[in-house]
Amino acid sequence: MQAETQGVSCAGAAIQVRDLHVAYGGTPVLHGVSLDFAPGTFTALLGSSGCGKTTLLRSLCGFVPVRSGSIVVGDRDVALLPPEKRGMAMVFQSYALWPHMTVLQNIGYGLKLRGTAKTEITAKVASLLAMLGLSGYEERKVTALSGGQRQRVALGRALAVDPGILLLDEPLSNLDAKIRMTMRHEIRAIQQRLGVTAIHVTHDREEAMTMADRLVIMQAGRIAQIGTPEEVYDRPASAFVANFMGAENVLPVHVARSADGTAVSAGAAVARLADHDATALPAGEAVAYFRDDAASLDAPDAAPQGDLLVPGRIAARSYPGGLYRYRVEAAGRQITIDDTARHEPGAAVGLRIPVRRLHIFPATEAATAA
Repeated sequence: MQAETQGVSCAGAAIQVRDLHVAYGGTPVLHGVSLDFAPGTFTALLGSSGCGKTTLLRSLCGFVPVRSGSIVVGDRDVALLPPEKRGMAMVFQSYALWPHMTVLQNIGYGLKLRGTAKTEITAKVASLLAMLGLSGYEERKVTALSGGQRQRVALGRALAVDPGILLLDEPLSNLDAKIRMTMRHEIRAIQQRLGVTAIHVTHDREEAMTMADRLVIMQAGRIAQIGTPEEVYDRPASAFVANFMGAENVLPVHVARSADGTAVSAGAAVARLADHDATALPAGEAVAYFRDDAASLDAPDAAPQGDLLVPGRIAARSYPGGLYRYRVEAAGRQITIDDTARHEPGAAVGLRIPVRRLHIFPATEAATAA
């Protein structure tokens, strides 16, 4: 198809961002961001509200001016160029479609502005609609389409101009859960098929991990970690990243090294580690982060068997389906645990946590992670 051929021809585009500073008025938002987007990759900018991810995306495409730094596309710095000169296309959260236009007119709008012949526009739109599963919708008004169909039209409009770089500004947040899951896979498949370099902003961890081959975690206008979904999820670089990636349970621990090895303790509960398992652990007072499914509930007097077995008490129980979700009071903290066994509120339990499932950071760092 024409769209496929031309998309591949543009896929050599990549972005190099160097020491990018952006401010709104006198308020700094991005503080010297530097990163590369390799050709043909799908990168998700992920972070909580106010972290700077949307500002970074809009700086790339020219909607937000930069205070200093460079944005190099190919071999030229585009930081001072208008959006239409940067070789990028944006898919917006709100679709941003023309309600008085047909599907054909919306998708072909950018081509029309470039002076493309009507016959060529019609052929290009037809090929895109076939790829998007919307063949036969050319003359339908976009106001008559579902949310998922409108998002496909918005994606088609962005792809029609054969961008080397596709920017996605939370494009799925207005869709219901089932359509959102379908569109995740469809957008990823189209990106791989065309070979475009995609940059996707989202606050949804699952969306980022299922769509992207690389995550950029942002915190307060800076990059907290860059890596594959597996790297960021399994080996968070900081307490902030661990917490943001779902390890929301927090347990104060102490890490002690001796001639006999390394011990991790939480109150009276102690687990001993082989030296090669403990080389990266901070010594002294620390904080451990772990996910709801990392621990299980046992009898309070069960054998530790190499795990941390922290005494606790069931504070609350719910049943979301397939397992029970407990809030456990342990070590002076409220811990959330998913477990298949049924325990009554008020019951004494042992919170069993394999040490390898803990993400442990110095207490001084954890204090600034919130």
